[in-house]
Amino acid sequence: MKNSPASPLPGRVPADQPAPIRVSVVEDDPSVRRILCDWVQQTAGFVCIHDHGDAESAIIAFAREAPQVALVDINLPGISGIECVRRLKPLYPGTQFMMLTVYDDANHIFAALAAGATGYMLKRTPRESLIAALLEVYGGGSPMSNDIARKVVKSFQQSRPKGKPADGLSPREEEVLGLLARGYLYKEISETIGISLPTVSTYIRRIYEKLHVHSRAQAVAVYSDLPLGKDS
Repeated sequence: MKNSPASPLPGRVPADQPAPIRVSVVEDDPSVRRILCDWVQQTAGFVCIHDHGDAESAIIAFAREAPQVALVDINLPGISGIECVRRLKPLYPGTQFMMLTVYDDANHIFAALAAGATGYMLKRTPRESLIAALLEVYGGGSPMSNDIARKVVKSFQQSRPKGKPADGLSPREEEVLGLLARGYLYKEISETIGISLPTVSTYIRRIYEKLHVHSRAQAVAVYSDLPLGKDS
């Protein structure tokens, strides 16, 4: 992971957001941790309230001030990042946990999601995409790197009984869900099909309601018979 120029990124937080989104970074590599904190601090609408090199320190800090979004590495000394999320999520249900890791295997992915993570990004994610993912997970989405989303989809398709696709989605909702399944962020969906970000959020909310789910992974699991396109 390389640092980017220090110029601030344009704000992506909604205008009616009353205060900056509070972010915590849990990463054992000091240089990577500093880069991540700088990225957050340099973006309008975000603030890094604390950062930690191990899960034990993060657990103590959460008791003083819980963030709204936590960016957590998996390979931490002592308590792992996955176990850290498993312990903290029940205590702080309002915090959204997003893993940022080099691990892209199914075991780590599903262990993290089962522990309570709502996003899973790889460390090679560019700065702007990572900031967009932080905003998405704060807003109730489940951002995943493209490779991760494809593995989630393939796993669900292999394990789910055939012939039971969900009914009731409109063609546009199917299109939006297909892009979600391929790992697109809300902003990328907006640009791809030419609709506004609020409209994307509305479609996704309707998809979740119709499929009776609460996350991207659950929606893809229910509707895994949806064609994902030639590059899926």
